[in-house]
Amino acid sequence: MKIVLASASPRRKEILHTAGIGFEVCVSNVEEVITQSEPGLVVEELSRQKAEDVAKKYPDDALIIGADTVVAVHGNILGKPKDREDAKAMLRELSGDVHQVVTGVTLIRGEMKHSFHVVTDVTVCELTEEEMDSYVNSDEPMDKAGAYAIQGLFGKYITKIDGEYNNVVGFPVAAFYAYCRAHGIDIM
Repeated sequence: MKIVLASASPRRKEILHTAGIGFEVCVSNVEEVITQSEPGLVVEELSRQKAEDVAKKYPDDALIIGADTVVAVHGNILGKPKDREDAKAMLRELSGDVHQVVTGVTLIRGEMKHSFHVVTDVTVCELTEEEMDSYVNSDEPMDKAGAYAIQGLFGKYITKIDGEYNNVVGFPVAAFYAYCRAHGIDIM
């Protein structure tokens, strides 16, 4: 079965590759429209839009995977930072607090269409101004939701994770695998 990832995310590609799942990439160019406000519903909506866009280009026997990830603090969604000041403001919100990383996944195969989301709680230690400045100056936060990468330099500031680690990186591969396994979809 052909598996198609509707995402250009290098982190999603790496997670699927590391899990031994063969796939190809077809990036969606759909204009994302958000009509929801709750983080889980937002990411499901966005993942569905991406998967539906790409599904039009493939036969019904292909499994299309759409995904979208947000970081939420007390229900407030943090996107990718616009600039260094925005990145630092996001880090201030995360500092000394627990936030959620929420990834929506949509799977389409023929008439089957299923969306779900996975939530992982992440605790960040109290950050000093110097630590935030140093991290922002590394440029690592600039293309990341919530202005950080757990698998990078920011990892040393994470004191606790409750949930799937790969979800925080960008794709909940264990939840994806469990869904496919439970529904008889052979992805290996």
